[in-house]
Amino acid sequence: MNNTTKILLLFIILVTGGLLLESNNEPNFVKTWEVDFFDDFNYFNDENWQDQRIWVNDEKQCYLPDGELNTREVSDGTLKLRVINIGEEYECDNYDKFGNLHPKTEYVAGRIASKNRKEFIKGKWTARLRVIGGSKKSMFPAWWILGARNNESPVQEANEDICWPSVGSGEIDIFEHHGDYTKNHFTTGAIKDLGDCTGDWWSYRKGFDVTLDEFHTYSVEWEGSDLVYRLDDLEVYRNENLGDSYPEPMFAILNFAKITDNPMQGEWVMEVDWVKHEYRL
Repeated sequence: MNNTTKILLLFIILVTGGLLLESNNEPNFVKTWEVDFFDDFNYFNDENWQDQRIWVNDEKQCYLPDGELNTREVSDGTLKLRVINIGEEYECDNYDKFGNLHPKTEYVAGRIASKNRKEFIKGKWTARLRVIGGSKKSMFPAWWILGARNNESPVQEANEDICWPSVGSGEIDIFEHHGDYTKNHFTTGAIKDLGDCTGDWWSYRKGFDVTLDEFHTYSVEWEGSDLVYRLDDLEVYRNENLGDSYPEPMFAILNFAKITDNPMQGEWVMEVDWVKHEYRL
């Protein structure tokens, strides 16, 4: 066998081996993302979102429907969700999951969910948002996803019968800011299911510095069996081997809450430029 033949044979072996390696071992996460849901808030699209009126976490505000008292506004291509001190007590009709009615409060706010509108299995969820004016004590803006079989209000389908945060009703927090702690900071991560409808907020979570009053993108994606969290497209955190704990369709939630008794005046605003979901081709 002459040298030319040997070189040609070696080239064929290398190319063939490389193709086999690529076809057998190429990880799914290098595949292309395809957008299957995008809302840039040119108007409030009730085929994508509904108001979610619920009392959780002993929050101090009352969620109002239909943008009442300007708690939800879509204008100039963005969504604004507000917490507002209206200066007098309001008869709230929000209930917790045990049937308890929220007490009268001077604080009202907006919360929307894509429940029974836009729900997806795994993939990647992203929102571009900011908190106008930055951090204030007691504020609690959030961007997160929840399992579609969650049994909390509104219950609209027969299979919405699983309690938080069990499989089917699991929670992944993409962006949360608690104003009583660190300014210009957010936390991200999954909620650990402890069984018996109880969860651990902190074991799978981590915090990062960010300029809250500037627009940033916050996302979570399934990469193999991991949950990968990104800030402005850069990975900041990873829940390893937790992705398969969320096999169910999930819906998105955007809300602005008042979480403690620290006083506030006027209004707080979370502004959302857009929300999207993607899947891998």
